[in-house]
Amino acid sequence: MEKKLVYFLCTGNSCRSQMADGFLNELGSEQYEVKSAGLEAHGLNPRAVKVMQEAGLDISQNSSKTIDPELLNKATYVITLCGHADEHCPVISNKNVIKWHWGFDDPAKATGTEEEIMDKFREVRDSIKARIQVFVNEGM
Repeated sequence: MEKKLVYFLCTGNSCRSQMADGFLNELGSEQYEVKSAGLEAHGLNPRAVKVMQEAGLDISQNSSKTIDPELLNKATYVITLCGHADEHCPVISNKNVIKWHWGFDDPAKATGTEEEIMDKFREVRDSIKARIQVFVNEGM
């Protein structure tokens, strides 16, 4: 069976899309080919790497990429994870691509103590994991 391509998009491909990429690879790699990208490439956020390590996943070798129009148009699913990416996603010319928006807060914008910021990263991580689990369980 050919794997369905899931393309996660965010603004900077540094936090949310990287977490989603990591979780779907972990939970659904037999069903899905997983890619992620951003409208811009902001680099991998070290806090995202750290909270994913806490969850038992190593995304430290991932790289931050910009959207590839070819992948965008051959994906089964294009899933935006922030409002900015949803609003500014390039036009998808392939009408068979299923585009969804799963909005999550940007943990990189969290303020406060380091522990408060890390708690926001964990909260977003756990929300993304829960949404990915539903996606895999529904066998979309």
